[in-house]
Amino acid sequence: MFLGTYSPRLDDKGRLFLPAKFRDQLAEGLVITKGQEHCLYVFSTEEFARRAAALQSAPLTAKTVRDYGRVFFAAATDQVPDRQGRVSVPATLRTYARLTRDCTVIGANDRIEIWDTASWESYLGEHEEAFAAQAEEVVPGVL
Repeated sequence: MFLGTYSPRLDDKGRLFLPAKFRDQLAEGLVITKGQEHCLYVFSTEEFARRAAALQSAPLTAKTVRDYGRVFFAAATDQVPDRQGRVSVPATLRTYARLTRDCTVIGANDRIEIWDTASWESYLGEHEEAFAAQAEEVVPGVL
């Protein structure tokens, strides 16, 4: 499980230090791809394989499944972090997520999300009050 909020910076080569707390879970490999709201998703290779299997079992005749899968897999890049815990974020993914030097990395349960810090602050500003005011279950039986 990935938890917490961190503030690493992209270096001039487009590399990002993974938070130290996450490095052991991702040491064997990871997959970075496009996520919703213009962030990047980072999955362990095992979790990415589970997601891929779930998408594979979805009906290929559904246009939304085809559309989602195309974007999700075409953007994906698999990597192994270097000795310092850095990963390279390809230019196409940096552009999609509008990443600048200042990034915010959040733990999001089974994945990590990489956000441009200004985008994360804007997202949080728009959604945090609704979260605080939530008066009924979001997911029945869970919260």
